Amino acid sequence: MMHFKNKTVFITGGSRGIGLEIAKKLASEGANIVIAAKTSEPHPKLPGTIHTAAAEIEAAGGKALACMVDIRDENQVLAAVQLAVDTFGGIDILINNASAIQLTGTLSTEMKKYDLMNQVNTRGTYLCAQACLPHLLKSENPHVLTLSPPLNVEARWFENHVAYSIAKFGMSLCTLGMASEFKGKVAFNSLWPKTIIATAAIEFAVGNASMMQLGRKATIMADAASAILQKDAKTVSGNFYIDEDVLRAEGVTDFSEYRVNPNTPENQLLPDFFI
Repeated sequence: MMHFKNKTVFITGGSRGIGLEIAKKLASEGANIVIAAKTSEPHPKLPGTIHTAAAEIEAAGGKALACMVDIRDENQVLAAVQLAVDTFGGIDILINNASAIQLTGTLSTEMKKYDLMNQVNTRGTYLCAQACLPHLLKSENPHVLTLSPPLNVEARWFENHVAYSIAKFGMSLCTLGMASEFKGKVAFNSLWPKTIIATAAIEFAVGNASMMQLGRKATIMADAASAILQKDAKTVSGNFYIDEDVLRAEGVTDFSEYRVNPNTPENQLLPDFFI
């Protein structure tokens, strides 16, 4: 189904992982995809670049525009947004996927790491929304989808990694506030996984390769994102969606295809942070 035919999606950090899977899913449904990420040359540990991502997106059936962007830099973001508009005629969907993570306590978190997480996560989300909004407001069904957790402001979600939690919940606060500010005009929603998702972040920043055997594939987030972005932006906004709940509402009952290891029982999958 070409649900996003001629729709333009601006996605941050989409050169690998969840962002790339969402990009490929929407591309397969007709979307033009703008990859705004900073990896233009191969990374020694992390897979993918904006160029390999663009190739995969086009192979999935969409049109791709690769933009080397550090979303901490306002001028780079504004230039990428303008290039997207010049190339495809507008922007219909913004996906705030880019994120930095370091799970350290207060005494172990250098201020440069604090700054990195808050500049990429919270400030980057705010900046990209601000830059895209003039174009989103011209779209027939404009959506902003941010990959950030439900606003469960409890001490247990902060105590072990205050800096990271501040940065991620800052993204969710953007959803909360902007959904109200642009009610009836642009949909602002957040999406978060119920279980860990097998990505480079899990392998290198959170745990290890074996930990990924207890998670799900990024395709579950892609399918959930597609379902959300098809909804009427004027009536569905301000929600903090969980991937499995979204798909259950769409009639999915069997989630076995999403397990990294088909031999891992559903009840042994590891829940994600903030769930």
